[in-house]
Amino acid sequence: MATVIIKLRIMPDSPEADTERIESDIKNELESEGAKKISFETQPIAFGLKAILASFELPEEKGTDNLESAISQIDSISSVKIEEYRRAFG
Repeated sequence: MATVIIKLRIMPDSPEADTERIESDIKNELESEGAKKISFETQPIAFGLKAILASFELPEEKGTDNLESAISQIDSISSVKIEEYRRAFG
């Protein structure tokens, strides 16, 4: 099966949220779903709030429904949105 490259935008519920802990929890969840090449970056939004952008590879047959709901259940996360979803070639 094909591999997809996914980028998620994760919004913490407050500017005081511990983004390092959130990233660690997200990484654990992604790895349990079979994700590879996981990377994170933060993007300033406003008033100290920072979005977490998570990029990773996932086997296409895994889908994203369970992944999105599992990540949204992590403490201190307000929302999860797929920013990019594309097939990897090669």
